[in-house]
Amino acid sequence: MEAADLLHGNGKKPPPPRRRRWWQCSTTAVTLLMFLLTNTVSIVVSSGAGPALLRRYRPATIRLWDGSAALLADLNATQAVLDASRAELAGLYARVGTANELLRTLLDAMAARDGATEQQRELLAAGGGDGWKRELAGELKLAVGPLHLLTNARHGRNATGDEAAVFPTLGHACVRVQDDLERYMAYTPGGECPADEALAHRLMLSGCEPLPRRRCRPPSPKGYAHPLPLPGSLWATPPDTSVVWDAYPCKNYSCLQASSSCDGCFDLRRGREKARWARDDGALSYSIAAVLAARPNGTVRVGLDLGGGASGTFAARMLERGVTVVTAAVSAGAPLNSFIASRGLVSVHVSAAHRLPFFDRTLDIVHAAGGLGGGPAVTGVMLEFALFDVYRVLRPGGLFWLDHFPCSHAQVNATLAPMLGRVGLKKLRWNTGRGKEKNQWHISALLEKPMA
Repeated sequence: MEAADLLHGNGKKPPPPRRRRWWQCSTTAVTLLMFLLTNTVSIVVSSGAGPALLRRYRPATIRLWDGSAALLADLNATQAVLDASRAELAGLYARVGTANELLRTLLDAMAARDGATEQQRELLAAGGGDGWKRELAGELKLAVGPLHLLTNARHGRNATGDEAAVFPTLGHACVRVQDDLERYMAYTPGGECPADEALAHRLMLSGCEPLPRRRCRPPSPKGYAHPLPLPGSLWATPPDTSVVWDAYPCKNYSCLQASSSCDGCFDLRRGREKARWARDDGALSYSIAAVLAARPNGTVRVGLDLGGGASGTFAARMLERGVTVVTAAVSAGAPLNSFIASRGLVSVHVSAAHRLPFFDRTLDIVHAAGGLGGGPAVTGVMLEFALFDVYRVLRPGGLFWLDHFPCSHAQVNATLAPMLGRVGLKKLRWNTGRGKEKNQWHISALLEKPMA
């Protein structure tokens, strides 16, 4: 007992050792287990197969003695599920990328606002957060604000007679040219519209279109003379009384013909206008007859001309062959639209950046001369927008005639040809040639919108 007392400090037997329960494992073991479990789940999820397999695929029992067909079918099903999972993962990455771009844009806008001067911040605040420098008033506020329609059941709305708000269209870029826009809208409602074509043209080039002026009457020329009956009006110079000349430097067509940078465009009795698109030289100059021969007789009925002569001669040539063509023209320094209308033709006042005002699959032919708008060559994203819009308005099988399009030699194969391929137009004819200026080339092409 003395030895036991010395060993244990008393005369009692030592208590038996306590047994650890299963939940009393060491912290290290639990941590290791959690680490293995977490990494296993991460590997399965990152492979793209985990969620899809759990959600979509319930593997059947594979019996090797059933032959290789069942095994192959099961493997194919698994592969299809994995492919779908990878596609979902790619879509998720794309959405994350889009969200990142939106967040970056928002942060850039916030940084720009924080870095603005006190005066600039006051102007932004005065615009109510919609970009206007000043609070809108008068005709501009009325033209941009909501309009109201009386709802009814016939048009798919409720039958209670409630009013629905409808907002007029206005180019978003108008907020950048508010000063010019307010001058343009400073007119007397119900009166005569001011003669300010130059201001309207400047607004349109700034992207502010369609223009919001709605409640005034355009002035009528004194002594207005109607165009001659067809076909005489197509090749007769309109009388000077067909135009209000107040907004233009020239006051008659004689002055316009002498001062115009468009060589002979307004001389319909002689000169190049009488011979345009009548002869095919096998190179850049196509004839209307050769182009129409690419389609069955009578299937080219309506079309659009983008910059095909400031005077509307292309539309006149097509009308002689029974084809109705609308001419897109911008009246800046000369009354182009009035001249075209006086020939008994139809014009639309749009710029090259404007979305074409036609419904999908409406036109049989679109002719684009020069730079797609009668002015400088359209390039870059603006050109791609225009080409896709041409594709939109063409019927399947419709023709796109690119006529003497100017570009540099490097852009022929590096920019324009790949862009036309992305749009999806099929080449029927393609010609290139040097221009008069250094490093300038011209492209003429006849392209077709596929049937499917």
